[in-house]
Amino acid sequence: MVCVRADVSDRNTDSLNKKECDGRFAVPLRGVGVDAETRCHHYQTAKDVIAIKFACCETYYPCFQCHEAIADHEPTQWPRDRCAEPAVLCGSCRTELTVTEYFDAAHQCPHCDSAFNPGCYSHRSRYFERHE
Repeated sequence: MVCVRADVSDRNTDSLNKKECDGRFAVPLRGVGVDAETRCHHYQTAKDVIAIKFACCETYYPCFQCHEAIADHEPTQWPRDRCAEPAVLCGSCRTELTVTEYFDAAHQCPHCDSAFNPGCYSHRSRYFERHE
């Protein structure tokens, strides 16, 4: 699926066509009620500032529930052999992290020091193939 860029300034993405990406981000990103730091309708704490790229569509989503709500296909975990590629977006500084960088980050962005929700890491198997 290819996202069509939308010119949305700072509005919520609920009203966007399902094929449109959130134009506030330089990467393809979709979700339900996404704010400027990638928090979504499903996860809204101060630490919910990451989005994860799904291998099935090469698109970032704030959470698996956003993917379920918007995508027209089943999710695919990010492959273990692609852990050196960017697949996690820090919503605070907009830096893309590799899976390895994210796993090594100790729940904090290595670029801007924003705290990441440890809960995201605890259900990493929803997003990533087993990473050693």
